[in-house]
Amino acid sequence: MADPKGFMTTPRRDWPRRPVEERVRDWDEVYVPGALLPIISKQADRCMDCGVPFCHEACPLGNLIPEWNDLVARDDWRAAADRLHATNNFPEFTGRLCPAPCEAGCVLAINQPAVTIKNVECAIADRAWEEGFAPPRPPDRLSGRTVAVIGSGPTGLAAAQQLTRAGHTVVVYEKDDRIGGLMRYGIPEFKMEKRHLERRLEQMGTEGTRFRASTAVGRDIGAAELRARYDAVVVATGATAWRELHVAGRELAGIHQAMEYLPLANRVCEGDLERSPLSAQGRHVVIVGGGDTGADCLGTAIRDGAASVTQLDIYTQPGETRDEDAEPWPVYPKLYRLSAAHEEARDLRTAPAADADARVFAASTLRFTGDADGHVRALHLVEVDERRRPLPGTARELPADLVLLALGFSGPDREDGLVDQLGLVLEPRGTITRDADFATNVRGVFAAGDAARGQSLIVWAIAEGRAVAAAVDRHLTGSSRLPAPVSPYDRPMSV
Repeated sequence: MADPKGFMTTPRRDWPRRPVEERVRDWDEVYVPGALLPIISKQADRCMDCGVPFCHEACPLGNLIPEWNDLVARDDWRAAADRLHATNNFPEFTGRLCPAPCEAGCVLAINQPAVTIKNVECAIADRAWEEGFAPPRPPDRLSGRTVAVIGSGPTGLAAAQQLTRAGHTVVVYEKDDRIGGLMRYGIPEFKMEKRHLERRLEQMGTEGTRFRASTAVGRDIGAAELRARYDAVVVATGATAWRELHVAGRELAGIHQAMEYLPLANRVCEGDLERSPLSAQGRHVVIVGGGDTGADCLGTAIRDGAASVTQLDIYTQPGETRDEDAEPWPVYPKLYRLSAAHEEARDLRTAPAADADARVFAASTLRFTGDADGHVRALHLVEVDERRRPLPGTARELPADLVLLALGFSGPDREDGLVDQLGLVLEPRGTITRDADFATNVRGVFAAGDAARGQSLIVWAIAEGRAVAAAVDRHLTGSSRLPAPVSPYDRPMSV
């Protein structure tokens, strides 16, 4: 390590965010531009280069974290970029979007604030682009084999880039009009500006990957026809079948799924729309669901100019420190975390009746009620205990002109016909069945990412994309030198 006492002498400092009043008036990323690089070398110096780096185990990509921390501390950015890209195709995405399970597994986190691994990763990725350390890497020769990748989220793009670099001819099919999947239309601009995505897509195109947007496999092109056209097919459509809320009044106008609301806001940022038809401007918004998607809706509604925004979380409010008995180090603990959107809601007081920031914890939706025109006007809730049992005398209502359901996803959407046309077998929970080699029941068809694993983190998505690429490469050529960081059966560390 560069400084053996760095973790003892240097306190943790995170990338500072722009003032709330400033950032809610635009859609730019929430962090202060240029404020990361001046602090990052000292932060990387806090890494202890411990003998058993659990950050490796906590990250499904197997990122070589102590190595690139040391290189950044020594100001060797080119070597750091090489080590980072050795395990991660898209560190500029994960450095902004990943919740950083690696930091929960940091050995320093046993009794001190963890190393700012995510910030160091983002700094390396951005510096790599600025300095030209991430050039296109087209293959030296082509294999003559062809692969179709269905879906252009992080799994599909990672698989496509790996297979292209291995020499195969890869075409990525995306049903939306632009490439990127949920990174394009699900992730708000204030969390990741789309220029980062565009830059990586340009690199992939230069390497030889081909893209077919506005093409829904199963509808615009038959799935069986596609399978016959290519030597292998990778299904990486994600888990886009959203979960429903079956309560009285669900049919009222003004109640929408989060993934109906967020894409429209992103299209405004793309310049497709002047104003979203589901804009929250001047409306009382209630978000049902306490996860990251709900937080994305929260930050978006604030920027829309909502009259009020409240987020409901069915779980009890977690503590601010790790429960060593229930969630010992190095597992990822459930803590009270203040995302940028929650910080904004707290400072702007978007939900005066909330428990903390904009969130009402331990809250279960009972029903919706509306006006004579059939539009939602109120959400009725009740407080629940840790087993989700209603607590007597706690029922109340919140004003609601716009309700957003952010309850997660169960598996791939079957509406386009892809799953049924290929005859893919599904698990009882709705995900695609596959074997230890990522292969489905249909020869030559592989499944990876949320479509098969279920809803997960971006680091797992990229790891699965890299691993399925190795499996496809073996299927096509008999062997593979591509890395396979995870198996279909790997799961995050747990108690």
